[in-house]
Amino acid sequence: MKNIVTIGGSNSKNSINKILAEYVGSLVNNVELTNVDLNNFEMPLFSVDVEAQIERPQGVKALNEIIEKADGFVISLAEHNGAYATAFKNAFDWLSRIDGKVWKDKPMLLLATSPGARGGQTVLDVAAGRFPYMGAQIIGSLAFPSFFENFKEGEIVNTHLKRAIEKMVSDFEKAL
Repeated sequence: MKNIVTIGGSNSKNSINKILAEYVGSLVNNVELTNVDLNNFEMPLFSVDVEAQIERPQGVKALNEIIEKADGFVISLAEHNGAYATAFKNAFDWLSRIDGKVWKDKPMLLLATSPGARGGQTVLDVAAGRFPYMGAQIIGSLAFPSFFENFKEGEIVNTHLKRAIEKMVSDFEKAL
C-alpha cells in the first residue's frame, strides 16, 4: 500500500493548513496516511553555525525518514507575510542539508489556505516555483480561499473548490 505524507506548513495548534492537508489526504483512495505535525519534530533555528556545532538535529533526521518512506505528499502551506511560516521554512532548510532533493522526486499536491480571499496565493506561488528544484513533482496546486466560509464541519462546502480538489486527487492517484 502506498504511503502519503500530509504536512500542514504551520506550527499552530489549530492550523487550518494542517486540517486542509489531512482532509485532502483522506480523499486519496487505497493509501496509508502519515499526518505530520511540525510540532513533533524539535529542531533549532537553522544556521550554518548551529549546523557546524550539532550537525543534524534528531527532529530533522526523524522527519527526513518519514519523507524518504513516502510515495507522495499533500502539503498545505500557511502564508506569513507573503512567505512560508517560520516552522515550515526551518524544517525545509534543515531537510535540504540532508538532501537537496527534499521531496525525493515524488508526486505532490500543493495547497495553501487562509481566512482571506487569496487563500495563501503568494506562498503557493513561491513554493510552486521552488519545490520542483527540490524534487517535487507537483501534480496539482490550489490556493483555497476564505477557509472558514468554504470548509465547514469537516467538509468543503464550496462546490467549485470541491470539484477542483477532487480532480487534483484523481490526477494524484494516477501519478502514484
